[in-house]
Amino acid sequence: MVNPSIATGLGPALHPTADFFVCDVFGMAIKDDLASMEHPLFSLSTRPDRRILEYAHNGTQITITPSVKGRATIHDKDILIFCTSQLMAAINAGRAVSRTLHLTAHDLLVATNRDTSGDGYTRLREAFERLAGTRITTNLATGGVEVTSGFGLIDSWEIVRRSRGGRMISVTVTLSEWLFRAVCAKSVLTLSRDYFRLRKPLERRVYELARKHCGRQSGWRVSVATLHKKSGSASPVRVFRAALRRMIVDAHLPDYTMSEIPGDTIQFERRSAVIEPDLDMPVISPDALEAARALAPGYDVYALEDDWRSWWANSGRKRLSAPDKAFLGWVKARIKNPS
Repeated sequence: MVNPSIATGLGPALHPTADFFVCDVFGMAIKDDLASMEHPLFSLSTRPDRRILEYAHNGTQITITPSVKGRATIHDKDILIFCTSQLMAAINAGRAVSRTLHLTAHDLLVATNRDTSGDGYTRLREAFERLAGTRITTNLATGGVEVTSGFGLIDSWEIVRRSRGGRMISVTVTLSEWLFRAVCAKSVLTLSRDYFRLRKPLERRVYELARKHCGRQSGWRVSVATLHKKSGSASPVRVFRAALRRMIVDAHLPDYTMSEIPGDTIQFERRSAVIEPDLDMPVISPDALEAARALAPGYDVYALEDDWRSWWANSGRKRLSAPDKAFLGWVKARIKNPS
């Protein structure tokens, strides 16, 4: 019999019967916040990343400053995804929520497909240290509010252990006000549970970008240069392009297929419906994209389309009777005032 993890290229499901024992945790939908899906807050490096990252896109400016232990990694983000999922499950059930969550360490490890050995608990503690030490300065808008501020990815954490070197019993995490506000505003998307089985950091980052930008569309096109910027990869573009080609061949991404098309562009297409009922993203016709290409020679029209959707979402998601006309009007304004 073929091992399914080998056949799909995903990491093994370490706890295949977990939902039988802890139904309330493993029956919940996996949720990720839109802001951190859009912007490269997390390191893709497997070694301590102590670089200060400056990032600007579509009016958003971000500075990510790591601690001496390095910037929080895309795998450390599992903790935030678990917390976000717990909060959304509580909100949807009508329960009161707060920024401080009291978690069972074992449940967190199992839900995110992590090892529950002693090393697994040690790595969890290291992840908390990087999350708390990584500082963000940004003007990101969450919940319809734009604030320029500095904060940690989490405000604080506490681990309760059994005495004399025993394992963790419970974990207390206080999320940043920024992330908590995003969750309360339901600025989140559902992820495939197989996200936690993706081994490579770049695969995780590319998957969440595809998930965020496809929205209710059947697909998403993006230039390699724009994808490189959005991913936060520290590799040269030529190395990044080679990694994307490897991903196309491996076809590991849950929910989406990838292909390379002319113009140094990557096409993502949904394998099946992955729809968020609360996101009614406007659809731009091919004719409007061609018109935008004529209006803005030299611009990446797919990046413009993506920027316009982000602007539309941050402006209150007003229902549009003529999205093509609204998009082209925005493009004209963007050309006149690129900043």
